[in-house]
Amino acid sequence: MLNGILIVIRIGEIEMDYKKIIKNREYRIKILNLLSFIPDKIMIKIQYRLKTGRKLNLKNPQRFSEKLQLYKLNYKNNLMCKCVDKFEVRDYVMSKGLGNILNEIYGVYDKPEDIDFDKLPNQFVLKDTLGGGGNSVIIVKDKNNENISKIIEQTKKWISTSVNIKSPGRERVYDGKKHRIIIEKYLDYEDNDLPDYKFFCFNGKPFCLYYINGRTKKSGINLGIFDCNFNQMPYYIADKNILNINPSKPENFNDMLEIAKKLSEVFPHVRVDLYNIHGKIIFGEMTFFDASGYQKFSPDNFDYILGEQFKI
Repeated sequence: MLNGILIVIRIGEIEMDYKKIIKNREYRIKILNLLSFIPDKIMIKIQYRLKTGRKLNLKNPQRFSEKLQLYKLNYKNNLMCKCVDKFEVRDYVMSKGLGNILNEIYGVYDKPEDIDFDKLPNQFVLKDTLGGGGNSVIIVKDKNNENISKIIEQTKKWISTSVNIKSPGRERVYDGKKHRIIIEKYLDYEDNDLPDYKFFCFNGKPFCLYYINGRTKKSGINLGIFDCNFNQMPYYIADKNILNINPSKPENFNDMLEIAKKLSEVFPHVRVDLYNIHGKIIFGEMTFFDASGYQKFSPDNFDYILGEQFKI
């Protein structure tokens, strides 16, 4: 076991584009599962070095990305475990008096064989209740032209993840939780390109947000970082396309800010994701560890700017 740890530590001494080396995400997760015996603190240091090229400072963290690693290791709040589940979080949203922003759901299932596809509408979305990063999502725009057997096989992979396996990013709030399938109403928007508003909140105060579009484009998503007056900031995500439009500020943007405040007020940090379809605000999800804390910004000093907001 010690040799295994030393080998991974040696690998972690250099930055590498691991996604190009191991292109299949399922394989990457399997490898991380095999390394689950490595203590969390050591594994997080290794992953941070691999993905950012930097040594992780846990004694005096200044960067947002460093503080997220400390958040993983030291902060405990059972409510976080509830809020990372795409079904259970609905109870929390309703407890805040915000049930009106929840998207309609058609069911939650322990296994795909329980789903009666004949009773579902022609359009719907399937998600892993514990999926993250836009992964484990199937969008069905025309049920009659879908391969249902293929959908069943894909969703079987989601729920086959053992509850005893540690989260790949060592995000303890996911440990021991059961993967399920949630089916939601399909949110229709122009050109099927539904914009996403991701609010970065600290102790109930939104500081900035990501505006994302282009999810249906082959070139990948486009992302802009905005302040809370909806002015685009001169910062970018290193591996994402720069936003190529100048989006209009939603007329009810202040309502979105208030929702983000309410949902985030009990957490040192959380990202609150919302949609806005022609003035109707719809809840997306809550995320405590954006990009698992391994995001790289351009210019790099934005990592410190976000870090200043994070009191942990």
